[in-house]
Amino acid sequence: MSEVFFTNFRSRPGRSLPKKMELLVKAAGIGTLDCKDKFTAIKIHFGELGNMAFLRHNYASRMAELLRQMGARTFLTDTNTLYSGSRSNAVDHLRTAYLNGYNPISVPGAPVIIADGLKGTDEEIIPIPGGEYCKEARIASGIAKADVLVSMTHFKGHEQAGFGGALKNIGMGCASVAGKLHLHSDSQPVIERANCTGCRQCVINCRHGAVTLDAEKIAVINYDLCVGCGQCVAVCQYDAARPGAFSSAQGLTAKIAEYAWAALKGKAHFHVSFIMDVSPHCDCWSMNDTPIIPDIGMLASFDPLALDQACFDMVRSAPATPGSMADPEGTHTHEGENKFAFVHPRTDGEFGLAHAEKMKLGSRTYTLTEV
Repeated sequence: MSEVFFTNFRSRPGRSLPKKMELLVKAAGIGTLDCKDKFTAIKIHFGELGNMAFLRHNYASRMAELLRQMGARTFLTDTNTLYSGSRSNAVDHLRTAYLNGYNPISVPGAPVIIADGLKGTDEEIIPIPGGEYCKEARIASGIAKADVLVSMTHFKGHEQAGFGGALKNIGMGCASVAGKLHLHSDSQPVIERANCTGCRQCVINCRHGAVTLDAEKIAVINYDLCVGCGQCVAVCQYDAARPGAFSSAQGLTAKIAEYAWAALKGKAHFHVSFIMDVSPHCDCWSMNDTPIIPDIGMLASFDPLALDQACFDMVRSAPATPGSMADPEGTHTHEGENKFAFVHPRTDGEFGLAHAEKMKLGSRTYTLTEV
């Protein structure tokens, strides 16, 4: 049974939310993390331009300062995206990080390093003994070579994995571009022609030129070019681009768990998650929708699986936000039910949690201590 520590978002003069996070992680034992004189990666999602739900830089700044006080050689990091957007190469990614507040002024002493390099090709291949879905993982070099990993995660929905927590932040978020292709490789989408309006969003956002419009102004996919990144599914507002019949939502979450195992292999690690602005979609979108539940709080643990399970349980217990994607008619709060299943009914995030336990990434059984 693992330990997870929790604090809510109530504050008072002299105890800001970044200060509450510091007290939380200290109570959770971050002071025992072996990071003195070691390269310590703070793995965080810098947010796509236009998205406002990603974590504020204030939390990362407080974490970086705390780790520096412990003697760590600290840096902020993320990896380039498989899809076309404001973070698909290191030049654009750094600019986006800076514009979103992750810059030397806002987070002094913790440089931003894009872990898989200029074009997402800097990687280390890490074997996964006994992996059911992946025999090896392609992990970004800057993370693979780091001595310590601290993840800071915005807990939210995800259009393919159901939800994005610590394991997704580590598993998908630490993969090189080729690793992300590996993770998505059995998730090529299909077009439901009756639903397509010809809006061209899938065409515009396909990084690989795989989507075009035919003579009837309906989207078509060239599967010789499609890499299965799912960006067309993410941007389609009409349910026309869908995961294909041969896709496996369970397989994707299991692969994420195996990649997370590889990213953490041989490292000291610690994890913090924030149940706030729980948007229905990933922070990779260039926008964010109404949160599907009210804000709850922050959680911390040495066990990323227990942390994800605790966050999932809290979201499940919370009431849905009326008018959000979890309760669009404002008629049912869905308390005690999986909100992510209402938002993304074809996903199965719990399968990934079960697979992570099989991978011995941690325990789904935990004790919750409030700070």
